[in-house]
Amino acid sequence: MTRTDIYDPHLTGEITIPSISQIEAVTVSLPFVTPFSISSYTWDCKEALLIRIDSGEFSGWGECVADPDPFYSPETTTSCLHIIKEFIVPLIREGKSFTDFLREMDHIRGNKMAKAAIENALLDLIARMREVPLHALLGLEKKMIMSGISIGIKDTVDELLDSVAEAVEKRYHRVKMKIKRGKDVEWVAAVRERFPFIQLMADANGDYSINDINHLKELDVFNLLMIEQPLSYSDIYFHSKLQKEIDTPVCLDESIHSLDDAITAVELGSCRIINIKEGRVGGIIEALRIANYAQSRGIPVWSGGMDETGIGRAFNIHLQTAPAFTIPGDTSETLRYFKEDIVSPIVTLDDEGFISIPEGSGTGVRIETDKLKKYTLRSENLTGLLKK
Repeated sequence: MTRTDIYDPHLTGEITIPSISQIEAVTVSLPFVTPFSISSYTWDCKEALLIRIDSGEFSGWGECVADPDPFYSPETTTSCLHIIKEFIVPLIREGKSFTDFLREMDHIRGNKMAKAAIENALLDLIARMREVPLHALLGLEKKMIMSGISIGIKDTVDELLDSVAEAVEKRYHRVKMKIKRGKDVEWVAAVRERFPFIQLMADANGDYSINDINHLKELDVFNLLMIEQPLSYSDIYFHSKLQKEIDTPVCLDESIHSLDDAITAVELGSCRIINIKEGRVGGIIEALRIANYAQSRGIPVWSGGMDETGIGRAFNIHLQTAPAFTIPGDTSETLRYFKEDIVSPIVTLDDEGFISIPEGSGTGVRIETDKLKKYTLRSENLTGLLKK
């Protein structure tokens, strides 16, 4: 199967880039309620690069999911801003078809997070100008979104159990616990013993090697929904060997940066589930291509999170209206991570653990200017980089 066989969202051939009056890059830092730890690093705040694109009275916002450091991804907020300024903004031109714009961005190798920030800001802007919700612009129907929570590595098992208990009480549809060497089998066993019926998964963030097959096999007895990215963040091949040896479904996350990666992983049998982070694969359009391909091959997908502000969370919510997203994603309540956000409404769960799509055009979220100003580290006007 080739890329040309994959459903391509119809909207890209129908829309053009509007007249742009201003582009601004804004870097914010939102403190976490508690530090968030994965196998490779711990963060105590979310530093996010935001992009605002204006056309007259309308504004569209996008969020770059890169961190200020290269400990999760090679891309950083600084490197992304450089790519946006030097190579992406000059491609934005009034009247250019969105399809042509995406094709021109393809000439820029990698730098998916930088591309996604601009693509999403433009889509939000266009949807607001057309006075339609983002999911409608994408040709998708409104629905309630399943919730999922990602629990970082804790200092003790008791702390972990307390966090899972809180998630169960809030009726999250799925619980993900981070694991690493030394905090894996016994920790999963403790959670499963206390909560035998929850949808539970483990995320290793690439902390193991193919030599750990026998150790990872020990997780099979816990009836996990999946184990996410157990091997190297860049690997697809060795995951295929691992999946043949363990019963637990392998989910690939960091290895999937494009539709081509997804095709390779499925053809090799490297995973039975795919985590699609739209900000990591280059934006919502590529995310939909991957989702539709996976659905055609019977591979479930879900929407991963990057501890986004309310801007990025809104894009993830709209993406999950696509039929291919059948597993609860990493979409959780805002106050679980941040004491306050820079948008309204914030993400909340209803009594059954579901999330409503924000009402209104575009993503539906509104920027709270006072909070944006409060958490802004720096801003830069990029309008002069537009080519006439």
